[in-house]
Amino acid sequence: MRPVEISGKRLGLREVTPADVDALHAVYGDPATTEHLPFDPRTREEVEEIVAEAVESAAGEPRRLYVLAVTDLEDGEVIGVARLHIEADHPHSAEIGLGLRPDHWGRGIGTDLIRLLLTFGFKHLRLHRIWGARSPANTAAQLAMLVAGMVEEGRIRHHVRVNGSWRDSIVHSALEDEWEGQRDT
Repeated sequence: MRPVEISGKRLGLREVTPADVDALHAVYGDPATTEHLPFDPRTREEVEEIVAEAVESAAGEPRRLYVLAVTDLEDGEVIGVARLHIEADHPHSAEIGLGLRPDHWGRGIGTDLIRLLLTFGFKHLRLHRIWGARSPANTAAQLAMLVAGMVEEGRIRHHVRVNGSWRDSIVHSALEDEWEGQRDT
């Protein structure tokens, strides 16, 4: 296994480690951060399990799951988490997901992070299609995905169950041959 370490202009992505549990709990456990995610806030113990699964999957061959710490390049602080999951039946395609601490919202960090994930997926993993789903109410994610070069594909009705009710998801994707991410990230 070769550990993932990739940097853009403002952000870095690296493998998560058990030392990241508290920083990741600040994302996964925050009600504002998880408002538009397909799950309720996670406990610290649940985040420990997520990290343990990520460390185990990093050793998998072929590797299908990447759970990466998002770091601020200025100070190295973990400010979020990014996931890239390669589909077993379609190994040319992967789903992305991300979460950032609320104190980093509104500064274009989400767009930078999506561009960095696209760079990782297309240039490093040689994927053909990368997609992600968002809550219809998450207009910040919509803008970030569109500005990063993803295309809105459509709506999956009653896709996830959150807080006891069904919620639709809006799917965005990027294709390697259409991707505009050749510019610096």
